[in-house]
Amino acid sequence: MRKIEIYDTTLRDGAQSEGINFSVSDKLKIVKLLDEFGVSYIELGWYGANNIDNEAFEKVKDIKLKNSQISCFGCTRKPNTKACDDEIIKNLIRANTKFVTIFGKTWDFHVLNAINTTLNENLNMIYDSVKYLNEKNKTVFFDCEHFFDGFKSNSEYSLLCCKHALLAGAKRIILCDTNGGSQNNEIYNITKNVYEYLTEVANKNNIKEFGIGIHTHNDNEMATANSIAGIDAGACQIHGTINGYGERCGNANLCSIIPILQLKRGFDIVGENLKKLTYVSSTVAEISNIPVSPNMPFVGLSAFAHKAGVHASAVVKNSSTYEHINPELVGNCRKILISNQAGTASLKEKLKNLKLINENDINLNDIPKIIEKIKTLEWEGYAFEGADASFELLVMEILNIKPKYFDILGFRMIGDTFNNNLNEINTEASIKLKINDDIIHTVSEGYGPVNSIDKAIRKALKDVYPQINMFKLSDFKVRILDSKSGTAAKVRVNIETTNGKTVWDTVGVNENIIVASFKAILDSIIYGLCAHSKTNSCDMLLKEIN
Repeated sequence: MRKIEIYDTTLRDGAQSEGINFSVSDKLKIVKLLDEFGVSYIELGWYGANNIDNEAFEKVKDIKLKNSQISCFGCTRKPNTKACDDEIIKNLIRANTKFVTIFGKTWDFHVLNAINTTLNENLNMIYDSVKYLNEKNKTVFFDCEHFFDGFKSNSEYSLLCCKHALLAGAKRIILCDTNGGSQNNEIYNITKNVYEYLTEVANKNNIKEFGIGIHTHNDNEMATANSIAGIDAGACQIHGTINGYGERCGNANLCSIIPILQLKRGFDIVGENLKKLTYVSSTVAEISNIPVSPNMPFVGLSAFAHKAGVHASAVVKNSSTYEHINPELVGNCRKILISNQAGTASLKEKLKNLKLINENDINLNDIPKIIEKIKTLEWEGYAFEGADASFELLVMEILNIKPKYFDILGFRMIGDTFNNNLNEINTEASIKLKINDDIIHTVSEGYGPVNSIDKAIRKALKDVYPQINMFKLSDFKVRILDSKSGTAAKVRVNIETTNGKTVWDTVGVNENIIVASFKAILDSIIYGLCAHSKTNSCDMLLKEIN
């Protein structure tokens, strides 16, 4: 079976996504990650375009790569100049990479209207640029910009562009659906036509090594399918980005393409490293500061999530009933969501994965009580799908095993403006609670009501439970549950907390956003204390055994 090359352009094409701004450090982290994962080529950027890319090319030389080759991106020479005098061509050489990728116009409309030159001069630009770089010992990949639109407009000219690049020494001819509007059958038929045409040209000219590549955009929401169609038609190299990042609607998503090729088509793309796919996706998302969509295929948090009781029950018996692959193959995991649609089977499966409660502590008589409580709370607006910590505390409460670290006797919130300046509102929270026989009353100011409540609780508890100093609120979300009620609507607050090692999610619901936040914060702190207590107990047990 032929080898399929993965060409990652996250750091160049993906960096054109709105909201992404990679630093040099970001780029180098992603390079190491992609190399460990096993992609063939990493397009680092455009040398000479900005200082970040320039520095990245300098520093990447110090990284010993095991699987990947670094490529520099650029374009053909300008019209009516020599390749050796063109600044962009010079920068491709200065980047000091073995591989370079240059794009050129292959749509007659762009040649005549975008770069305002003749069709013949454009052919010379392609040939001269590739030949010159080839003579400088660069392995050249030629991106045929707007190729599919060009082929539909003037197939003879577009093929001539490919031929000139091939004859000049390009090792890969990459067909680009730059506007992202081509259809699946068009991609297949045109790629097949080009592959057959260039194979004939290569044979006539005794060219031993060449290949076709495919580079698609997602404006038609067909980038992944179109990439696979290109492979089916004879392409050996796929361009794409992690999580489908890219300008406008994004590029072909490698997090879908790679598992499809490996698990569905039988190609050995990254081997055993496929199990790292979800980790790669989430890590790049974290660096990019753009979260992975929960319903993204293969790597999303909800990709293997089951909510309906019938589905969950069937999956527990045989995962293939509602899953097209085993989630562990791509490093993901199955989620049984707890909601008002939950049945006995889905709840049992969920209870197996609790962190603080042993499954053996729960008997069959407890199941109906848990389900009934969940349905009641969800009717009130709670959602436990994204709040596993609150769900586990709920189960502990029903089982009468929830620890009582403290009792809340009351809390109060005061807000006042500073010199009637609405941009400077002073928020003060006071809280009274009881720990054993001690009553503690604290007051704290903060940046808004949620922050002041959080600080007041921590201030009251820190002397007795110093471990709460490790708990940091890492995310805070508010959702309006009934827009028709206006400012009197119920709100659901979700809080994500971390202790630096693990993360847990809690939820609170109320018509008053302060009360909803207060409930979520309390759950967050109580769960963290429970988890800390359990961890310490395990550590002490291990010490005794040793």
